[in-house]
Amino acid sequence: MPCAYGFTDAFAYALIEDDERGPMPALHEQADIAAMLALGAAFFIAIGDVMHQRQAHEVTDEQVGHVALFVQLLRDRQWWLGSLVAAVGFGLQAAALGLGSVLLVQAMLVTSLLFALPINARLSHRRVTRWEWTWAALLAAAVVVIVTVGNPTAGHSRAAFETWAAVVAVLGPALVLCVIGGSMAKGPLSAVLLAVVSGALWGVFAVLTKGVVDRLDDGVIALLRTPELYAWVAIAVAGTAWQQFSFRAGSLTASLPTMTVTEPVVASALGVVVLGETLRPGDAGWLTLIVAVAVMVFSTGALARGEAASSGDRATRH
Repeated sequence: MPCAYGFTDAFAYALIEDDERGPMPALHEQADIAAMLALGAAFFIAIGDVMHQRQAHEVTDEQVGHVALFVQLLRDRQWWLGSLVAAVGFGLQAAALGLGSVLLVQAMLVTSLLFALPINARLSHRRVTRWEWTWAALLAAAVVVIVTVGNPTAGHSRAAFETWAAVVAVLGPALVLCVIGGSMAKGPLSAVLLAVVSGALWGVFAVLTKGVVDRLDDGVIALLRTPELYAWVAIAVAGTAWQQFSFRAGSLTASLPTMTVTEPVVASALGVVVLGETLRPGDAGWLTLIVAVAVMVFSTGALARGEAASSGDRATRH
């Protein structure tokens, strides 16, 4: 798997800059491949999320705690099938991060919501309304604008321990408060707070993935000596656990849109702060970029409200 761009890639970039063909075509080609891989990742992750959400509700009818719920899910074959499907998506995401920036890949992964809502609607025996498709189209358009106008560039693949310590100091207390609030609250509010925790953890996971992928070409021994590998595994387990807690606490529309927005926001912020990635929209492009981000957030919220309203109508009829 190709290495992600880091210090060595920047040096290689400088060496080939004098080539008459220039490095830009190759860079654009890799970005295009990364975008396609990320789109495939979004599709498989969406299927896995829908399967996980359904099993989180169907695995037991009893009121159980978080630990007991996770233990029961680990014994459920359907849940593991959903995990296998999601793993395919994570593999594609890792391949995408090996070729493109965190900013690019995470923006594309927002489209997982476009796949998840129709799949969930199909399994729930209902149709996606024209209004929902309109918001879905706006969401897709916003993602395209963010990727094209933002023109994200790759930075480093790894960061210093001191940088990650600062991230933990800032992000850790916020997530602890969300966990406490999610445990005390009930219904949609609990689902949203726990989804923020899960989405933030998956955002950190994406940034760590870039460092793990960067070490693959150095061999197994070098990979096993990489601190990011062990943090990456721990974050994956924690992100999965809190994802299930959020799914159990409420409907898919209370949890999944929140995760879908939180993950790229956290990952993109860390991509800029930790890995030194940048956006290059130009002087005239910043306003367009801000509007596109706002449209992405509002579209996600509208899709969630539309699905929630449909779920409420079905509950009333039954």
